[in-house]
Amino acid sequence: MNFLAFKERMFELACFSIYQVLAWQPDFDRNNLTRWVKKGYLVKLRQGYYAFSEYKSKPDFAMYIANRIYKPSYISLHTALSFYGMIPEAVVQITSVTSLKTISFANDFGEYSYSTVKENLMFGYDLKPMSEGRSLQFARPEKALLDLLYLYPFYNSLQELEELRLDEGYMNDDLDVALFLDYTSRFKNTALEKRATLLLNIYGL
Repeated sequence: MNFLAFKERMFELACFSIYQVLAWQPDFDRNNLTRWVKKGYLVKLRQGYYAFSEYKSKPDFAMYIANRIYKPSYISLHTALSFYGMIPEAVVQITSVTSLKTISFANDFGEYSYSTVKENLMFGYDLKPMSEGRSLQFARPEKALLDLLYLYPFYNSLQELEELRLDEGYMNDDLDVALFLDYTSRFKNTALEKRATLLLNIYGL
């Protein structure tokens, strides 16, 4: 198949799976994808997933990919906390939560890690608009913080929680405490409730 014809059909998808290609062209030769990756026309994201190279220069697209190459998932944990300005560190990996198995990928767009929670804990995220009419599944700050406390249970003491260095201004002025407590109750996890309460007490909430 001619790459230009392929691009004309698939480019608006931005990133795509081999199954989407085969749905369009059942007799498509998969070797084309290997050749086009070698030529730099495409980027291999993970097994069976690809993106057009032009999207490497588009803002927020690395995060958009996180939602697409491992589903269901939403961006949370350190990436979300950094985005909201709740933690001081710049985050290299794009961190997500999923109901599938824990896994990580690396490609030309970045490093991606996915942490597992039960299916009933896949809540507390919004669709955030981005460029070109696309959207990201992105945790609300309260859920990103709870996901962190849940998945990293060693944050269970005053010292450990203080070492998170959460932004005091955000915690006191912007955190929705009622929503945080509501989300906490939905976990139905006594240990998490204790950690969450201790965290609120640190900031006088």
